[in-house]
Formats: sequence, C-alpha cells, structure tokens
Amino acid sequence: MKKRLPVIIILISLSLIGLILLQKSWFTNVLQVTTSQLNDRFVQVVNDVSADLGKTAYSSQLQLPRRGSLTFTPDFHLHPLRPPIVAEKFSTQDVHAKLQSAFNNAGFRNIPFQFGVIKGYDDAELETRDFLKQVDDTVNYSRVYATVVPEHIEEWEIGSITQETLVVLVPNLRKQALRSLQWVFLIAVLFTVIIMAAFFVTVKSLLDQRKLSEIKSDFINNMTHEFKTPLATISLAVDALRNERVRGDKEKAKYFSDIIKEENIRMNKHVETILQAALMERQQLQLNLLPLHAHEVMRDVLDNYELQLKEKQGEIIVHLNALNDLIRADEVHFSNMISNLVDNAIKYSKENPRIIVSTHCIKKYLVIRVEDNGIGMSKETVKRVFEKFYRAHTGNLHDVKGFGLGMSYVKTVIDAHKGKVKVESTLGKGSAFVVEMPLKEDA
Repeated sequence: MKKRLPVIIILISLSLIGLILLQKSWFTNVLQVTTSQLNDRFVQVVNDVSADLGKTAYSSQLQLPRRGSLTFTPDFHLHPLRPPIVAEKFSTQDVHAKLQSAFNNAGFRNIPFQFGVIKGYDDAELETRDFLKQVDDTVNYSRVYATVVPEHIEEWEIGSITQETLVVLVPNLRKQALRSLQWVFLIAVLFTVIIMAAFFVTVKSLLDQRKLSEIKSDFINNMTHEFKTPLATISLAVDALRNERVRGDKEKAKYFSDIIKEENIRMNKHVETILQAALMERQQLQLNLLPLHAHEVMRDVLDNYELQLKEKQGEIIVHLNALNDLIRADEVHFSNMISNLVDNAIKYSKENPRIIVSTHCIKKYLVIRVEDNGIGMSKETVKRVFEKFYRAHTGNLHDVKGFGLGMSYVKTVIDAHKGKVKVESTLGKGSAFVVEMPLKEDA
C-alpha cells in the first residue's frame, strides 16, 4: 500500500491536469467559433441596414426617362441627376432605430452600439454622441464598414456620386461571446471542481485507510502482547501445579492457583474492553441515568489505586472542592470513565507519579480535573488522543500497556452524558484532562 499510494496520486494528478488542459483547449475553440459566428451576424446586420438606407434614399427621387444621369429643369437646361445623401432623408434617430431593430431581430438585444455615416473619407454626415471617441479604439470595440449604394444605380454611374459609408461600433465581440458562453464556462468549472474534490476525497480516503491499517496493525501487536503475557504465566502456573511437590504443598498450590485466577481475570478484562469498543462502534451507549453524588463514586475509584501508587512510590492528591456534586449519570460508566483517566495518568507518569484530582463548579457543570506529572503530549497527540486505537509514541511499543481504547471510551461516555472534555498538556511536563459534567437540574 505504501508503494502504490504515490503512484496512484501521480496518475490521478496527471489525469486531472490533462482533463483541465483538454477543457481549456475545448473552451478556447468554442470561444473562437462563437466569436466568428457573432462577427458574421454583425456584418450581415450592418450590410442589410446599409442596403435598406440606399434603397429608401433613392426611391424617393423623381425618375424620368433618361439616358445617362440627365434630367430637365424648368428652364429646359440639362443637369446631372444626383441621388439624395443619407443625411438628407434620415435623421440620426432614424438610422439608430433601424440598427436597433435589426440588432434585436438578429439576437443582439440590449447591445450598446455607436454609428456614423461617413461621406467620402472622413466627413461624417450623421454620428452618435460617442462615435468619434470610440472609432479608433480597436481593442475594446469591433467595427464594420458598409457602403451605402442606391438600389437602382448603374455600375458605370457609381463614380459620379459621392460614396457614403455606414460605420457601426459595438463592444468587443469576444467579450460578447464570453458572456454568451458564461454558463457553459461555469458548468465546466463546476465539474472540474467536483472532480478535484473527488480526487481530494479519494486521496484522503487512501491516506486514512493507510493510517487505519497502521493503527490496526499496532492494535493487533498490542493485543498479542497483552494476551501473550498472561497466557505464558498461566502455562507456567499449570506446569508447576503438575509437579508432585507443589501439589503436596497446599500453600504453593494455592499460590499458583491464585496466579491462574488473577491472570484469567486480567484476560477477561481485556476481552471486555475489546467487546465494549465494538459495542460503541455499532451504537451509542445505553445509559441508566440516576441522581449520583460524583464525589462518593470518585472516592471509591481512587481508593482502588492506592496500592498501585505505593508500589511506584507515588501519591494521589484529592481536592474535591465542588459545593454541588449531584449529577445525573450512569454509575457504572461514570466510574469507569474516572478509572480510565486515573489509570492513564499513572501509565504515562514518570517515576514517583503525582496525580492531582480536583473538582469545582461553574454555572451548570461539575468540573473534574485529573492532572499528572507524566511525559506530557505533543500537539499531534493532543489532537488525536481521543481516537480509537491511538496510542502516544513513547519510544517502545510495549512499555505502556493497553489497546488505545481508554480515551476513546472516556470521550464516548462524556458525550453520552452531554458533557465536555478537553486536554491541557506540555511535552515533558505532564497532562491534565478537564471534564465538565452537567449538574442535576433540580438539585
């Protein structure tokens, strides 16, 4: 698993990068095609309006039979026929209305535009307010030129009239294309984010799985060690009882029988701990909540550790200062919780352990503090101390006995009682577990 995980991460990363690059290329191509289509429609609209302006302007001119471009005046002199220019037949508002209608029909709704009708090369007949300011800005605006030609003019007559050009400006069509594709872009980004999230969850699951595998391996090693010692002791005691001299000595026989009984009890406790952990994993604890004086239960639990502390030349200091210790709790689980906290303090203490157990009240909670002068915990250990099977590294895998279930059980019991627990620890100086248990409301 350790060797395959980096390969899996690299492969998924390459796939994700390739997918992002592919989407970028696809979106760039779509943007180019959409921009080109918008430009074609824009050019077509301007050409149609230009043709309409030429048709309307010329059709209003009186037409007589002629050869060439000649007409009679009242004094019977001949003069060239000149088609009217756009400015003579239309106002700026008229041309604007034609363009607006054509843009709306072509799907360019609400698009801002400027236009001008240029006579010759640079003489503007008609123009909108900002036309001259924007006409030279080719970066932010797209423009189209369309020659205004009267509908019935002959090709050989074009040179005899002044050329008019309709120039229309709209904001950069690439921006318009981007706006039209914004939902496509957002959906593509959304799916990319979803894929990235799935990638993150997959990698995290793999890392968690590897961590869980390591924790389970550690648990199995610890469990093997914890069961191996009593089994070996029982085996030696049984071999001793088979000896005729031992069987003839009642005191020795009783001594070895007591050893077998004690080791059997020890193994039963281990089995019970494991079964209890399995029960907690499947469902919440079933509590038998009753009014309970916490100080009485705590004194009974602490008395059980006096001999163990004397053997280690340690002491337990008790300050039960809470004025109100009446809580609503399950006596069995509450006492087991206190026992686990004290046992943990002794396990991780140095020589001559000094355990301080104190209580006080804050608002609606009874605060229980179990403090030791042990090895303390790192920041990483403080974060994970309540995880199931987790045990702080102490340099030797088996120098501290247990399965790493004690603190997980403590957290489960406190949560079941709607209480709180926090840890205060300094590496090398000791730790303190602070438990807040709700007081009985009608106390």
